[in-house]
Amino acid sequence: MEPLSNGQVVDPADIARAVTTAPLLYGDGSRQVFEASGATTYTEASSATHGTWSVEDGRFCSFWPPSYRAWYDLRWIVEDGVAVGLTFVDQARGSRFDGRYEG
Repeated sequence: MEPLSNGQVVDPADIARAVTTAPLLYGDGSRQVFEASGATTYTEASSATHGTWSVEDGRFCSFWPPSYRAWYDLRWIVEDGVAVGLTFVDQARGSRFDGRYEG
């Protein structure tokens, strides 16, 4: 496997491993856990929201009931040659957020 570089697109074959490596911590203090089963839990303060995630057409997709669905391009956050998190880019909505692996 070639070394990763910061901002490098996560290969579609690696998306599941990338999101399930460890819980992600976001800059606003929220936390998200992605399970191999496709379940995900987003926790902000003491409030938890449950959804699902999948890989569709080579892109990361998240679904939050009852009807919110979004597709993201994933990019590695790499420091000193080590993947420390992920950047989620929603091209349709023009949003982007970073999550760092917990631990």
